[in-house]
Amino acid sequence: MTSKEEMEMLRASASGFLGEKAPISQLRRLRDDKIAEGFDRETWTEMGAMGWAGVLVEEAHGGVAMGHGAAGILMEEMGRTLTASPFLSSAIMGAVALSKYGNASQQEGWLPAIARAQKIIALAVDEQRHHNPAHVKLQAVRAGNGFKLSGEKCFVADCAAADGFIVSARTRGEEQDPDGITLFLVSRDTQGISVENQNMIDSRNAGKVVFDDVALEGDAVLGAVDKGLAPLNIILDAGRAGLAAEMSGAAQECLDRTLSYLKERKQFGQTIGSFQALQHRAAHLYSEIEIGKSIVARALQMMDSAPEMAALMVSAAKAKLGQVALLAAQESIQMHGGIGMTDEFDIGFFIKRVRVADALYGSQQFHTNRYAELRGF
Repeated sequence: MTSKEEMEMLRASASGFLGEKAPISQLRRLRDDKIAEGFDRETWTEMGAMGWAGVLVEEAHGGVAMGHGAAGILMEEMGRTLTASPFLSSAIMGAVALSKYGNASQQEGWLPAIARAQKIIALAVDEQRHHNPAHVKLQAVRAGNGFKLSGEKCFVADCAAADGFIVSARTRGEEQDPDGITLFLVSRDTQGISVENQNMIDSRNAGKVVFDDVALEGDAVLGAVDKGLAPLNIILDAGRAGLAAEMSGAAQECLDRTLSYLKERKQFGQTIGSFQALQHRAAHLYSEIEIGKSIVARALQMMDSAPEMAALMVSAAKAKLGQVALLAAQESIQMHGGIGMTDEFDIGFFIKRVRVADALYGSQQFHTNRYAELRGF
């Protein structure tokens, strides 16, 4: 188990590195230069050298195995600088998928390269405008000793840079059946795969991946045939907890930047931070952020100790931090006034990222409903 001192050292190291190597100015450059992958390769390689890409990979496969708590710290610090990287897709969800459900060949072939940031995995799960992992129409038909995949996935994060995809496919039943879903590990260079890239509003990469009679051997299956939904939800919960941590960091950064502005900006001869109405709004935001931090910490603890039972807390964290981070971004823009609406000022970048992070792998509404269903309502 990673100690509190190690966690504090990791946070300090991450804060210093990201502040220097991946500030918001880097995201601005990625946007303005229209970088197709949506992140800086050199920075990602350095993250791999520091062990970040292997934070959830066992030491036997070249990782550092620090757990979801450590991954959450890294995501939180990335949220503060709006760092664009495939950390969520590959180092969290890809690593969890292969570590928990991969066979020996899959683990040996992919995990060491993932841990060194040499290969990137992307999760291809959604087929509709709204997140619904149980809705799987993409077909996996048995062919000889393997399968053939036909269909498409949309909003696949980091698809432009992916060396491989974890794909949910229908091997039995109708498209809404919870049973009959199977997970596959598919290499990007497999014949029949095409990728349509799209840079999102937050300047990150996502896109559509089309599978046209993609022939796979039987050993491409990840986990058990027809029983992929439960593992898929654990993989997704790892990503959702990470996203909640990222939004927590973004919300805190919005508050910190806003408090600094309130102490500097003068109106009618006095700093606007002395106005009681703005003090009340800042205090309310502070309280909401602190509540959110506690929920995220608990969700990450559950992912480390009992991932099969973490769904309730993960959905609570994802729903709460979606609400809190949106509130923080909106309040920051409001309290910055007209300058907050300009592209030259960095604060506007936060609301763009938060809106995407809130929707990714389930919005506030999705997770509020999931929480209610898990509680039996």
